[in-house]
Amino acid sequence: MEAIVILFIVVGLPVTLGIGYAAYERHLKFKERQLKAITHETAEKAAQYAAQTERLEARVRVLERIVTDKGIDVADEIEKLRDAPLN
Repeated sequence: MEAIVILFIVVGLPVTLGIGYAAYERHLKFKERQLKAITHETAEKAAQYAAQTERLEARVRVLERIVTDKGIDVADEIEKLRDAPLN
């Protein structure tokens, strides 16, 4: 009986620990891939938000120019801008 216990400690325990470590290593690699995917998705969203913010800022600059330019008929200028394509 003691021989079985000693055999388990000498052979079985290192094998069990090795299997556990391999599973843990696979889990870490999965988590790393998951974080990379999330990082990529976040970067794409940030780029989209930046582009949208840039478009909105351009529109605000046009509106500020219209409002501050006293020589332009505001209604006509707004109608012209509705048909103009956005950059």
